[in-house]
Amino acid sequence: MANREDSQKKTQTKKRPLHNIYGKEILKQRLEAENFPRTTLSFYRYVILENVEELRNVLYLEWEALGVLGRIYIAREGINAQLSVPSHNMESFRKNLDSRESFRDMPFKIAVEDDHESFLKLDLKVRKKIVADGLDDDAFDVTNVGKHLSAEEFNRHLEDQNAIVVDVRNHYESEIGHFENAILPQSDTFREELQMLLELLNGKEDQKILMYCTGGIRCEKASAWLKHHGYKDVNQLHGGIISYAHEVSQKGLESKFKGKNFVFDGRLQESIGTEVISVCHQCGEKSDRHVNCANPGCHILFIQCEKCSTAFEGCCTEECRTILHLPKEQQKEMRKGKLNDNRFFTKSRIRPKVSELYLNQKPFETA
Repeated sequence: MANREDSQKKTQTKKRPLHNIYGKEILKQRLEAENFPRTTLSFYRYVILENVEELRNVLYLEWEALGVLGRIYIAREGINAQLSVPSHNMESFRKNLDSRESFRDMPFKIAVEDDHESFLKLDLKVRKKIVADGLDDDAFDVTNVGKHLSAEEFNRHLEDQNAIVVDVRNHYESEIGHFENAILPQSDTFREELQMLLELLNGKEDQKILMYCTGGIRCEKASAWLKHHGYKDVNQLHGGIISYAHEVSQKGLESKFKGKNFVFDGRLQESIGTEVISVCHQCGEKSDRHVNCANPGCHILFIQCEKCSTAFEGCCTEECRTILHLPKEQQKEMRKGKLNDNRFFTKSRIRPKVSELYLNQKPFETA
């Protein structure tokens, strides 16, 4: 049945654009006009998918009709989705996934905190991999993953003084929140982190490894990577920090996660506890407020407190603040060309060791 419907949808894909065609302001206005709640969730599954391009187009049509917004990557190896669904369409969305064997009984990670503007559009992309890791999957058994631990089990293993806790996320994620005594690789990308892990854990092959990430997907690949390199007792937090927070709340467990959980949507973070463990990159005061630099030619992600946001007008440095006050056309000219495009940020728009940029920075003198 699903295959027949999929083939019918293929003809529809030629009649209309299967991507967003509206600007940010229009998308915001549409969201603000909605008079119903949304549910923010994520899911992933490693599963072999056929005819990925066609599947992408069919899913776009079906999910757009249900009002789904979000960022979804599909590849031959599976699907990785972070999205927002109108709450009244959750049952229909579940039925849609269950109609395909590859997606049946998909475990959802419901966001700890909801925000109506977590996503503005439906962005569904075909990728070579659902998480960019730079690995040759044919070189090792990607299905030989670590042991999955519930929040309760993870807490119990954390009491083992010989266990090594590893954060399988990037530096800007772990900076605002992490588990007690965890190793926090200062990586800019997951691809970098996988190589760092072998260096950081060198000689620890016989020790218990406890891994965690946001929703569990990066641990699937990272745990198989470590086992391939001879690590024997590899464990991973099932469902990641998101599921951990729900289980802790439901069972009244002690939360050993400190700070906030970084998320890759408009919210940027969700509260797990009340403790603030990070500092403003400009003044050094306690803050966990992630923002993007207000200079369109920079847009770097960094931590900025409210006070510095006012003083620097939302910019990361005085250079960016100066550029922000130039005429728009002059700003556009400054951003032209590959050399200028790469001047401010890396491909991921995250700059390593970002705090070094803000040493001794002071805002302009005000009259």
